[in-house]
Formats: sequence, C-alpha cells, structure tokens
Amino acid sequence: MITTAGVGEVTDATFTDEVLAAGGPVLVMFTADWCPSCRQLAPVLGAVAGELGDRLTIVQIDADTNPRTPVDYGVLALPTLALFRGGRTVKTLVGARSRRKLLQELADVI
Repeated sequence: MITTAGVGEVTDATFTDEVLAAGGPVLVMFTADWCPSCRQLAPVLGAVAGELGDRLTIVQIDADTNPRTPVDYGVLALPTLALFRGGRTVKTLVGARSRRKLLQELADVI
C-alpha cells in the first residue's frame, strides 16, 4: 500500500465503520501498489489532508487486497476517488489530478 502522511487506510472489513458510519465527509482513494497514477496522486492527497484535515477525512483502500469494496462501488479504473457523506457516495472522480484541481472539484461537496 502507498503510504502518505495524513491519509489513513481502510479494508473491506473496516470500510463500513470508518467510511460509511463516519460523522463527516470521507474521501476514499481506491488504489493498488502497481498503479503509477495512484503513486502520482498520493502526495496530492497528503497535501489536501494537511489543508482540509479538520473538515475532511482521507483514506485509501487497496483494490487488490480488498476486492469486495471496489466491486460494491463499481470501481473500474484506478485511481478512483469517492467522496462519502452520511453513508452514501456524493461524488466520484477517476484518475490523477493536481491539488488545485482536486480542491476545486471537492469545493461544492465539503
């Protein structure tokens, strides 16, 4: 799993408790160790976590070692970012992006 400061890790077993039952918005990155775009996006998520950590929780889930959750949410490409609030998906983004672009895309939902 790609390790990034400020970004937690969830699994199929912990997804419900840590994401769906969370009190605030949670941004989930579906990732895999072999994914170059995921490695490119990891520091961007770390920067966003540093900026928005008081308003947004950011976690990642490895799609290879936790296959159930990506299937449940129709993840077909990596990286996929899904923003959850109140136990449901409110926004999905596919592919790597800059910090600025990611902040713009999240502004209306956090």
